[in-house]
Parts: sequence; structure tokens; C-alpha cells
Amino acid sequence: MSNLFNPRDITWLAFNERVLQEAMDPNVPLHLRIRFLGIFSNNLDEFFRVRVAGLKRAMDFKDKFITESFYQPPTKILQRITEIVIRQQQNFDKTWKKIQIEMADQKVYIKTAKNLTAQQKRFVVSYFDEMVESNVIPILLHENTAMPYLRDKSLYLGVAMRKKEIQYESKFAIIEIPSRILGRFVILPTEKEGEKNVMLLEDVIIFNLPHIFSYFGYEEFEAHCFKVTKDAEFDLDNDIRTTLAQKIEKGIKSRRKGKPTRFVFDKVMDKALLEFLIRKLNLSKKDSIIPGGKIHNFRHFMEFPDVFEAYQKPIERTSFDHPDFIGNRITDVILKTDILLSFPYHNFTPVIDLLRESAMDPDVKSIQLTAYRLASHSKIINALINAVRNGKEVTVMLELRARFDEENNLQWKEILEQEGVKVLMGIPNKKVHAKLCVIKKRVHNKTVQYGFVSTGNFNEKTAKIYGDHLLMTADRGIMADINKIFNVLKKPKQDIMPALKSCKNLLVCPDFMREKIIQHIDKEIEESKAGKKALIIIKVNSLSDRDLIQKIYDAAKAGVTVKMIVRGIYCAINQKDFKQKIMAISIVDEYLEHSRIMYFYNKGHEDIYISSADWMTRNLDHRIEAAAKITQKNLKKEIKDQLDIQLNDNVKARILDKKLSNLYVEGGKNPIRSQIEIYHYLKNKLSDN
Repeated sequence: MSNLFNPRDITWLAFNERVLQEAMDPNVPLHLRIRFLGIFSNNLDEFFRVRVAGLKRAMDFKDKFITESFYQPPTKILQRITEIVIRQQQNFDKTWKKIQIEMADQKVYIKTAKNLTAQQKRFVVSYFDEMVESNVIPILLHENTAMPYLRDKSLYLGVAMRKKEIQYESKFAIIEIPSRILGRFVILPTEKEGEKNVMLLEDVIIFNLPHIFSYFGYEEFEAHCFKVTKDAEFDLDNDIRTTLAQKIEKGIKSRRKGKPTRFVFDKVMDKALLEFLIRKLNLSKKDSIIPGGKIHNFRHFMEFPDVFEAYQKPIERTSFDHPDFIGNRITDVILKTDILLSFPYHNFTPVIDLLRESAMDPDVKSIQLTAYRLASHSKIINALINAVRNGKEVTVMLELRARFDEENNLQWKEILEQEGVKVLMGIPNKKVHAKLCVIKKRVHNKTVQYGFVSTGNFNEKTAKIYGDHLLMTADRGIMADINKIFNVLKKPKQDIMPALKSCKNLLVCPDFMREKIIQHIDKEIEESKAGKKALIIIKVNSLSDRDLIQKIYDAAKAGVTVKMIVRGIYCAINQKDFKQKIMAISIVDEYLEHSRIMYFYNKGHEDIYISSADWMTRNLDHRIEAAAKITQKNLKKEIKDQLDIQLNDNVKARILDKKLSNLYVEGGKNPIRSQIEIYHYLKNKLSDN
């Protein structure tokens, strides 16, 4: 089996290594390299909270099905994970050291408690007194008392304290760093022109340790950071009297009880304190105990303060309006022709404007929309609330089980319901991941419908950094299918399969998208066996579904040309009996590649779909997903051209091979960085208009 598939968790770590490569690349602007370190760290936190936790639970089951599901025994995978993560952490630490040298070249310094000027010392004392002290609660640790509850995602200081006359006796304490309240970074005053000094909140606290523990008479302090990552999964109970919202709330609270899945600490931490913490947390050699550098919770560095010299993207790299919308009402354009928006190159504004227009249009009767992850101050939600206030019937499918956004979505649920929005909460055991909207209006006694289908969330914040596609359309067939999906969501206790199977224009999950994909692949196999051109191009975030991988293998054995662009998890491996090797690349660059596209040559008819679903079993069998077929000739060409640009990337593309070596694609005299090339490709369309 190990020769047929790579375990998904190992391939995910290979993806995160590609993120780390961006931080290591001296050609990447300095502020982005710091951000990539933050992304790498944040990714790893979630990986341990979810995937490692799942593997540890799977170890309890000696079932053949478990090994088949993970492609290798969980114990073996966990061992490989620890080895890989320690190696990556070493590269991370080396990279951070190099970046700090480059920061110094730009006169940007991260100060610690040991290298402050007299003026900065006074500032740090004052800042602590005014802002920090009231948010700091030291907890003394004792051998005979239970370990206090440690919050996941929080950063802690482990403090060892001694008195000079008793050198061999230490007392221990921990302090939670209040970064949730105060942020992580403090800008210090400076006496040197052009110099910028930043101090981490934990170092502000370390500087003030003598003051914090002044009551106890300790004279020597040694403090180092650590964090605990916990199992983030929770099981929804089967009590039919408990509503889904209540179950989610209960699940969020149960995360407090999650078992530790990783303990990361400063490798120079006091050894006695380290041993004490490991013992009190009930960790063993089987657990992920990972020594690191001074700084943890590096995810905060995704929002490192703007202290560098001019580094902003040139003005020509900012998002721009779609040419068809310039000077026109969004609704009028969509009722005449389909529009494809490609984010973050195109502005997200037309999506919000369409909902605003609908909120004010007296002919609009209803709006229905799915929501998975929303911006913290969502303009989408504001437009929908205004629509309700203007007498429209508004329905929002709000996915309360969007991992780590459950709490935010519960708050949105309360806000929407207070305003009179009908909030749907999905189907038992099926997340709603489809990105859909349908708007209905009555014009001259006729119902007119229009809306959009997307590969990404309706989130104006992430639309600035995620590469996604959104189809705005008034296609009757697509709108009819979106209505069928909402009818299913409104009656969650009924059998959903007949209604979903009746969809003719959208490929939908569960099950039916898989069936259609297999049919498309089979057609390409038939063409190849007949000696005719056969081509499949797939772009997804993740490829791990065994059956679809096997089907791709069948296509490669038959000689079908298969090209894949997979950002993250990639479990396929080229086999010796392939007549045509699979070409597979991953692109990691400034924008997160998030769109899902399927292309099948189909005897020259070129069937192209944009989809919300990755090629993972969870998406295809256990979620409500939707893929829309692109039918307009100009839009098909636009997507195909973008795919071709990405397939020819020789700057940011890495080869996805069996060894997961992340080698860069090389070749060609001219460098092709696909995200820049796509920007210019779409911008030229604006000029030509």
C-alpha cells in the first residue's frame, strides 16, 4: 500500500514545508517572509489540534480499516510526523535568525528585557503598570496540587525563581501572556533616527518579573515560553432534544478538556521546570514534545507591525474592477451575460454591490445564500440585514460546524435571527460547504432569478489573499438547482438524495459529483484507448480520496494526459505501469491558491467546472458541495488560459513526487510566476475593453 499512496498527513507536512520555503526565499519581500513564518506556525498548530489528535485516537483501534484509511499504521505515521516536525522546526529557527539579520539591515530590531536603553526601560515599566499588570495572573506551581487548566492557542511563561542564599532550591510559576487582549507587539520609543524597536509582550512581562513577585523575596528569575496544543475535535451527542446550536456550544466548551497533542518549549528552559511541566501534563515519550526557539505562537507574526520601509505591492498589483461592471449596475450586467470573477485579481466589491442592489430593488422578493466563513465585520451580512429591513425574505444557510469558526457563526446566527433573517443550520452529519446564492425578483408577473456560485467563501477579507473563482449568472438551470439545494436544507429530516440527484446543471455532493467525475474520467479513458486525444486537468487544494486517485491511475495507465495543480495534500504516486506519467505541481506564493477547477477534454467540447469541493472523501461523501459548469465560450477560454499559465509556472511551482522533496520546477529561458502572469492577463482584458 505504501507504494500506491502517500499518507495524507505526511503530504500535508510537505505542503507546510513549501510555506516555509517561501519564508526561506531571499527573493520574497521581508514582511512577507515574516508572514509566511506566521502562516507555517498557524498551520502546524491546527495540524496538531486536529490531525495528530485524530491519529492518536485511531491508535486505540487495531482495525485493518484504520490502516487503510490512513494508508499506513497511525503509529508509524506519528513517528514520521515527529521526525519531520523537529527537522522543520530547526529550519524555522535558522530562517528566523537570518530574517532578524535582514531586519537589522533595515534598522528594525526586536528588543528583549536584556538590551533596553534607559528610556525604553522607563517606558516598559510604565506600559506594564498601565496596560499589562491588570491582565496578568501568576500561578504558583506545587508538586502536590493539580496542574491548572492551560488554554489551547495561549502562550505561557514558565518561571523558575530562586533566592541567592538557597541556590539549589527553585520555585515555579506560570503566567498566561494576555496577547488576546493586548496584542503581541509593543512599539518602543527610540532615540536614533530611522530606527524601529519592537518588543514582544512576554518580554515586557519578563522585564517586570521582580515587581510581579516582589512579595516573595526572590532575587533570581529565569523565564521561558511554552505552549500546549490540544485535541480540538468534539463529538456531537445524540440527544434529539438538544438543538444543533446547543450541541456546538457544548462542543466548544468540551475543547477545554482536550488532551494535549503537542508540547513546545524553549530549548534552554530550566530543566527542572521542564521536567515538572511534562510530568504534570501527563506527557510521555509517545507524545510530541518539541524543543524550539525563544518565540512560540508565531502565528501572531502574520500581523507583525508595519515598521519596515516602503515594501507595499506596486500599485499595478492591486485588485481592479471587472471591465464589464465599470459604469454599470451589477444586476443589469448579470441578467445579460455570465461574469467570471477571479480573486484576488478582481475586486470582491461587485458581490457585495449585487446584494446591496437587491436589498434596495423593489422587485426583489427573496435572497438565499450559504455562509461558511464570514469576515469579522461582514459587509455581506450587512447587505442581507438591509434586505430584510426593506421587506425582502432572506434565508441564510449558516454552517455552525465550520471548524474553529463555530463560535463566530453562533454569534452571526443570533444577530441574523434578531433582524428577521431565516437561518438554516444544515443537515445532520453533513456540513454545508457549497458556495451558493440565488436572488428572485418579479418583473411584469414573471419570476427572474440570478445569483452566483463560488469556489471560496463569501468573505471580503480573504478575497484579498485567496485565489478563487466566482461565477455570476442568471442561468435558469443553475438557479433551478440552487433552489433544489435550498429546499433540501429547509427540510433536513427528509431524504436528501432524490432532490440532489434531480440536479441537472450543478454537480452536487454527497455522491453525485463523484459519479459524474468518474463518468468524465471514463470517457477520457475510452478516447485514449481509441487513439484519440484525452486530457484531464484538475486543480484542487487537496487530493486524498482513494477511489478518485485509483481512477486517475486507470486514466494514466490508459495513456490519458493527466495534469494536476494541488496546493496541499497530495496522496497520489506515479506507478511503473502508467503509460503516461501524471504531471503534478503545487504553487505556493503570495496568494493562497484556493480555487477548485475540473477540466475534461471531451472530444474537444472541453467540459470545465468550478467547484467548492476538494477531492477528499469528507467533501465528496459527507458534505453538501456544488460545482458549476462554465458554458460561455469566452469564460471557458479564460479559465483554460489561467490553468495553462499555472501549469507553466517555473518560479513558484514545486514538483509533487513520491519522495515529497518539494523541488522547484525548472525550465524555459523566461521566468513565469503564475500569479503575476495571471494578474497581467486579466489586467490586459481591462485595457482591451
